[in-house]
Amino acid sequence: MTQAIEYRDAVPEDGRELDAMAQAVWLETFGHSGSAEDIGLYLAKAYGPNGDLIRHLNDPDHRFRLALQNEAIVGYAKLSKPWLPREHVGPRARQLSQIYIVGSARGSGVANTLMDWAIETARAESADELLLTVWEHNPRAMRFYEKLGFMHIGDFEFPMGNQIDRDLIMRLPL
Repeated sequence: MTQAIEYRDAVPEDGRELDAMAQAVWLETFGHSGSAEDIGLYLAKAYGPNGDLIRHLNDPDHRFRLALQNEAIVGYAKLSKPWLPREHVGPRARQLSQIYIVGSARGSGVANTLMDWAIETARAESADELLLTVWEHNPRAMRFYEKLGFMHIGDFEFPMGNQIDRDLIMRLPL
């Protein structure tokens, strides 16, 4: 029997499972988009015991919210202090750095619940805008963000290994 989805804040002890889940979703979504070398370089930077994701679990500039089903992580959102170029960031902005959902949980409301958490948390921290980036070749994600009211305000050069991808910077006034 499928259990209801539960939500909670992440703790450092979630690191290994969260890292494995995020890496799998990243590969499923973006693994076709570059050379094996560039993908390997990116994965080494972003994931693993010394990767950004696990380091950020211990960094107060980042907050994580998990979605769990049958005690397994099926989604997460990562809310951060903005790391985008200053010309796109207002003084009270927050940034949704990541929102990843495993394939089996897509369409179940997890993304909406995690996005609601990100928006509510940003507002509670006195943010007046929520920013995010989305790869230009991810139309499903772009449609999701546009339905929520995010608007394209600029472009960001996203380094994936030695390859530079174009991400759209999107903004939601809060």
